[in-house]
Amino acid sequence: MADARPIIVKRIKKTAGGHHGGAWKIAYADFVTAMMAFFLLMWLLGSTAKGDLKGISEYFSTPLKVAMAGGSGSGDSSSVIQGGGKDLTRKDGQVSKATDPVQKKTYDLKAAQADLERLEAARLKGLKASIEKSIDGNPMLKQFKKQLLLDITTEGLRIQIVDEKNRPMFASAKAELQPYTKEILHEIGKTLNEVPNKITLSGHTDATPYANGGTSYSNWELSTDRANASRRELIAGGMDESKMLRVVGLASAIPFDKENPMNPINRRISIIVMNKKTEDAVVKDGGVLSAKDEQEVRAALATTK
Repeated sequence: MADARPIIVKRIKKTAGGHHGGAWKIAYADFVTAMMAFFLLMWLLGSTAKGDLKGISEYFSTPLKVAMAGGSGSGDSSSVIQGGGKDLTRKDGQVSKATDPVQKKTYDLKAAQADLERLEAARLKGLKASIEKSIDGNPMLKQFKKQLLLDITTEGLRIQIVDEKNRPMFASAKAELQPYTKEILHEIGKTLNEVPNKITLSGHTDATPYANGGTSYSNWELSTDRANASRRELIAGGMDESKMLRVVGLASAIPFDKENPMNPINRRISIIVMNKKTEDAVVKDGGVLSAKDEQEVRAALATTK
C-alpha cells in the first residue's frame, strides 16, 4: 500500500457561450455596412466632376473656412448630393441649369428675351406717357383728346385717331386731311423718334358705300390714300422715314364699332409702334397682315358677299 500513487483530480472551468452566440452577427453587420458605405463613396466619387472633387477635398481639409466663405452645401447646385430632384444628373430639383452648357445657353437666351421684352414694354409705356403729356400740354390738341385713343396691345403701342360726327379727320370722301389732323400727326411724329421701334399704319373707313358704287374708286382705295396721306404728315412732323415698315388700307373690313358699322368712329387712322416680336413677324411675312387681322378681314369680306 505504500507504493500507491495519489489520485489527482483536474477540474476544468468551462464558460458557456450560449446556445446561439450572436457576437459574429454584429461584426458581420458592421462589415456589410462599411462595405456599402465604401461602394457608395466610390460611386459618388466616380460620378463627380474634378471641380467638385476639389471642393470636397477643400471642405474636409478646412471645413470651417469653406463654410465661412459660403462653400458648397447640401442644397447648392454644385453639391455632390443635390438638395432636391429625382435626376442625379442634376437637371431637376435645386440644380442650377448653368451646369449643362446646352441648358445654360437656352436658359441665358430665354432670360435675355424676357429682359428685352420687359425693357421694350417699359419703353412703349414711356412713349405712351410722353404722347399723352404732349396732348395735355397743347391746348389745340387737348380738345381732340377723346379722338386720340392710346393703348398697349400684344403688337405694341397702338395710337388711333378716330372721327367724331361733327369733327372728321378728313374731308368727306377724300384723302385730304383737316388742318387740326395735320397738327396731331406732326406732334405724334416728333415723339415717335424717341424709340427705335418700327411703325405700321393702317387706314379705315365706315361701311357707307362710296358715291360711285365702288366701280372705280371704293373705300379700299380711299382708306389706302388716307393712310399714305397720314404717313406723309408724320414724316413732315419730324418722324424718321425709315421707321415706317408697312402702310395698308383696310376699308371697313375691321370696324372699331362692330355693332354699328356706320358709326363715324370706324373712320380712323391706326398707328402701331411695334414691339420686336411683331416687327420680326411682319418682316418675315413680307409685310402682310397679322393672322388676327387677316381672319377679321376674311370674315368681313364673307359677310359682304
